[in-house]
Amino acid sequence: MFGAEKGQGNRLDGRKLSIGIVQARFNDSITSALADACKKELMSLGVESKNITHIQVPGALEVPVALQALAESDNFDALVALGCIIRGETYHFELVANESGAAITRLGLDYRLPIANAILTTENLAQAQARQTEKGQDAARVAVEMANLLDDLS
Repeated sequence: MFGAEKGQGNRLDGRKLSIGIVQARFNDSITSALADACKKELMSLGVESKNITHIQVPGALEVPVALQALAESDNFDALVALGCIIRGETYHFELVANESGAAITRLGLDYRLPIANAILTTENLAQAQARQTEKGQDAARVAVEMANLLDDLS
C-alpha cells in the first residue's frame, strides 16, 4: 500500500524529466501564451530547456496525432496538449472539443504516459485570455507531478 507521503516531496521536481509539448496554432495568440507559460513553469520546476520539445500543429484535431508520434518515440516522461477552441455558431465546437479530448485521454491510457490536456474550451475570446497563463502553468505542473507519480508506482 502506498502511504500518503510516498513521493510527495519531489513530485514537482522536473530535473530528470523530458517533456513534449504539442501546441495547436489555431487561436495562436492564446495558444502561444499557453505555451510560454507552460515552458516557463516547466523550467521553474527544474526541467532543463534542452529536455523540452515543443512542436506546433494546425489545430486541436491534429494535436492527438502529434502526441501519438511523440509517445511512440519513447523519449518522453510526460506530454502536454495545448490549444484553444472557442464556441462559434455551429456544432463544430462540440465536435472538435469532444474528439480531441477523447483522443488525448485514449493516448494517455494506451501508452501509460501522462498527458496534461490544456486545450481550452471557452465561450469567447475573453474567457480564453483569462485562462491562458494559469492553464499553461497548470499543465506544466500536472505533467511533472504525474510523470513522477507513475515513476514512483512502477
